[in-house]
This record gives sequence, structure tokens and C-alpha cells, in this order.
Amino acid sequence: MRALLIGGAMIAMIGVASIFESRATDVFLEATRPDFQKIPLGVVGFRASNGSEWLGSRIEEVLKADLRRSLIFDVVDLPSRGIKVRELKGDEKAVFKQATDNGISVLVWGKAAAKDGGNNTDAHVDAYVYDGGTDEVISGKRYVGATGVARLIAHRFADELVFRYTGEQGIARTKIAYVSEQKGARELFVMDYDGHDPRQVTADGYLNLMPRWSADRRFLIFTAYRSRNTQDIDMIELATGKRWTLISKKGLNITPALSPDGNYLAFASSEDGNSEIYKQDTRTKAFERLTTNQAGDLSPTWSPTGRELAFVSDRSGGPQVYIMSADGSNVRRLTFEGDYNAAPAWSPKGNWIAYVCRTPRREYKICLISPDGQRREQVTTGSGLDDSPSWSPDGRHIVFSSIVDGKSHIYMINADGKDIERITFDGHHNSSPTWSPA
Repeated sequence: MRALLIGGAMIAMIGVASIFESRATDVFLEATRPDFQKIPLGVVGFRASNGSEWLGSRIEEVLKADLRRSLIFDVVDLPSRGIKVRELKGDEKAVFKQATDNGISVLVWGKAAAKDGGNNTDAHVDAYVYDGGTDEVISGKRYVGATGVARLIAHRFADELVFRYTGEQGIARTKIAYVSEQKGARELFVMDYDGHDPRQVTADGYLNLMPRWSADRRFLIFTAYRSRNTQDIDMIELATGKRWTLISKKGLNITPALSPDGNYLAFASSEDGNSEIYKQDTRTKAFERLTTNQAGDLSPTWSPTGRELAFVSDRSGGPQVYIMSADGSNVRRLTFEGDYNAAPAWSPKGNWIAYVCRTPRREYKICLISPDGQRREQVTTGSGLDDSPSWSPDGRHIVFSSIVDGKSHIYMINADGKDIERITFDGHHNSSPTWSPA
């Protein structure tokens, strides 16, 4: 069956004023350090016109959620501080002073209007930011698009706020690919990072598993079971649905992973009997076998530099996480605690490897270990089987699947184990999430 397509161009946003212009020097914060203090921020609201209250409310709701998830801002409840909302119209010094006197560093507000453009209704959103540190209104920008992409407007504004205060790309416009059960088959889907707007990518009527993103977000690489006897590694272009088979060795071809520069594809294949790790040069199509032993080796994951691979092997008797150089040399065992450790995922900052650990109580949870093996932490707790960890591009969150609610669904959690959030609710079996680059 023909794959369902994901539309490429969803919205055109036009900035009529320069983004976050200010004579003040941007302060770039190291938001990953343990003592990082979130920036107190208040969202005043988006004043509506032309009966567009619903649009302003939606922008405000999504923006607040995005800013909370960024872990950069402490979104303050303004009424609890005695600050009136939905009343800012311009440069109102009294309100700004009241905010700074209450310890609120940043105020955000705007205007929202839905204008009928004939066949379509357009959303016009003006957004403003006041910075208490510089005592300036540092931003004035207009977003224009169809009203159906109001969430995307809020996501974009949130990402620009994160970039303003950290110098890093935000995650609000990132995507999560995953596997969903559809009429007995497993198909690939892509959704917004917060679980909204799921869109089907494949429609084979059989099994498509283990998706991974290309660095430019144009493609998904995955294992395709075209029949019970053939397991290939395919690639699909999201904007067009065009599809290629990349690996078609005999036996199993599973757990694909593209290098950060896209020049190499690591994967596991049972071509020679047991599962081994291979690497293909995506430019020359040449293959290189990286592991050679009687054990099963699979699930490669690249370090951010592309110089190393973590993978799973049962060469010690049970599945454990190992690290090797990208040419297959310098193999060393990384995990020693517990008799089952699998599904590694290297963090984008390189400081952690997430994986599935089996606890002494025989529960499968998400754990972290530093690449030198000196630090280990358990992220998830409680009942249920947790699987398939994948990092957000800012390294502050992990997405994973769990059957804690009876069926497998996708969850997001902070890397420190706080603020777990379920993000799929459609009632199907949802698993194998993978977070896109920013």
C-alpha cells in the first residue's frame, strides 16, 4: 500500500519587526548545571480582537506549556502576585515595575486576531517581551498563518524565547516518531513533541519498527518487515512519501542508527548467523563489520561526535551495554549493575547514555550511565515495563514507552526523573519513540 504523506509546508510566518532586537547583550545561560535557577516569567495574555478570544486563549495555553517544558523558565501565576492580566497595550512602566518588584524577570504578552481571507481564515499574532534586566521591551514580532496552525505559532514563539535566553535551539517545534498498532499491523507515525497532531507515515499493513531520524529531519530510517521472511532497513522521505530499501542482507536487519553527520549507517544483521554490528558508508555504500564473536550484538547508538558507538551484547552471559570506537576497536563493557541492560541511547550533549535496566525487583526501568561508567542513575520508577528511551535534542528530557497504564503508550520525563507526562492517548499500542533533532 502506498504510504500516507506528511505535508511539508504547513505555514508561512512573516516577521514584520526584527526578532528580539535589543541594544543589550544577550546573556547565554548554562541551563544544564545543577544549580541553574529558572528565569521567572509571566504570560500576561494575548488580547483578542474580531471575536478571536479562542485564538488568544489557545496561544497562551500552548505557550505556557512549552515554556514550562523548556526547563528554562519558571512560569509565574500573575494573579497570585497581584498583577492584572490581559491589560497590557504597550509600554506600561507601572506594570513592568510591579513585575520586577515581585521578582519576575520577563513579561510576555500580545494580540491575536483571526481575519477572514476568503477561502481561509488567517491568524495574526503580535508578540512582545519585556526584560526586567534591561528595562526594555525587547521584542515585537508578527506571526501570520492559517488558524489551524495556532499551536505552531505558539511553539515558534516559545523556541525563540528559549534561544534568546540560552543561545540554544528550543524543542517546541521538534517531532517524535513512533510505532502504532493499526488493525493488527505496526505502522510509523510522527507527532508534535507534546503528543498533538499525530500523522501516519506508513501504511503497509504489516510491521514497520525501530524508527530513527536523519540529522536534517527529512527522513526516517526503520526496519520494514515486508513478509515473515524478509526484514530490510528502509528509508522514507516525510514530505513526499518516497521510500528506499537501504539494507537487504539475508537474515535479520534491525536497529538502524545514522551517524550525526549522516555519512554512516550502523545496524545489526544476522547475515552470518548471529547478530553482529555493521556499518555502511552512505556515500560509497561500502560495508564494514564492526563486531565478530559468538554473542548477539545489536542496538548501536552513536556518540554526538560520531567517534564512538554504544551497543548491546550478551557476550558476558546476559545483555549489557558496551562502547567501542566507530571502527570497531577499543571495545569495553559499560554496565555491570544488574543482569539485563539494553536499548542504549546516547545523549546529545554526550554526558549520559540512557538505557533499559532491570531492577532487583525484576522491573524494567529507564536508567542513565555516564560514558566513563562512573555515574549511574535510575530515572523511572513504579510498576510497568519502560522501554525505548530517546533524548530530546536539548538533552533535558527523555521520551520512552511504557505499559504502566495497561497498554503501551509514549511518555516524556525530565532527565532528572521529574514531571512524567503521558503524550499518546489514542488507545492503540504505541511504542519505540524517537525524538527528532531540533
